[in-house]
Amino acid sequence: MPLWQAIVLAVVQGITEFLPISSTAHLVLFPWLFGWRDPGLAFDVALHVGTLVAVLLYFYKTWVDLLFLGLGREPIFLKSDSSLQNSSRMDLDRRRALFWFLVLATIPAALAGWLFEKQVETTLRNPVVVGCALIAVAIPMAWGEKVSRYRKDLHSVTLSDSLWVGVAQAFALIPGVSRSGITITAALFRDFRREAAARFSFLLSTPIIAGAALKALLDVKGQEIPPEMRLPVLAGVIVSGLVGYAAIAAFLRFLQFGTFKIFIYYRVILGIIVLALAFFHHLGAAL
Repeated sequence: MPLWQAIVLAVVQGITEFLPISSTAHLVLFPWLFGWRDPGLAFDVALHVGTLVAVLLYFYKTWVDLLFLGLGREPIFLKSDSSLQNSSRMDLDRRRALFWFLVLATIPAALAGWLFEKQVETTLRNPVVVGCALIAVAIPMAWGEKVSRYRKDLHSVTLSDSLWVGVAQAFALIPGVSRSGITITAALFRDFRREAAARFSFLLSTPIIAGAALKALLDVKGQEIPPEMRLPVLAGVIVSGLVGYAAIAAFLRFLQFGTFKIFIYYRVILGIIVLALAFFHHLGAAL
């Protein structure tokens, strides 16, 4: 794989992993549209590791405090972490519960990944599925934008909220659905504010991204990276991590005053284009 292709895919991964437009869809579509060769498992590992580093670095204070609280210890960074501040509105028990809510909410997606791994990696990775999923998720996202009362913050998460969003995350295995897209949409239906919905989505995605990175690492364990792929793999980690961190920061800032409408329109337009291209490709092959 040429280095420039690796950088392009790493930028795509870093941006789309955290925006509600599906990273898997874009990583399937780019090689399909431009006729690029499959970069292989090692590069897939690099992209997952890069975005994992991005989300861990951005939320490391939050995760350290949640881990300490979940284990019954006093938090370290609470006073400096805006996502876990407002102690007057959220007592220590609720903060402690948030950690375990995230643990429970991770289970549905982990089970779905274990049960449907082969289908996700084979049958579902085609442009028709991607196009349909892009459009299908845009519909409830638009509905959620309309009906949400936008009154809950991160410190207001309940067990039912976390399970609802966690079950939704399981559907993100389908290319085109988008992990952040489906979990944010589910959170809107639970009356979360937009930024709080995104923060909860990113926190919830961390164990899943870590699991995907670990699985990919185990898949390539003992395999030597070809010399020509070493630089692209390194670039994949660095670029996807830097771009991913910037994407998280920019998206959260945008949601302080913006809506999800632009992403809804993007999903519908891209889905229609993908389905049209798939139709003409199939028609051309038939002729």
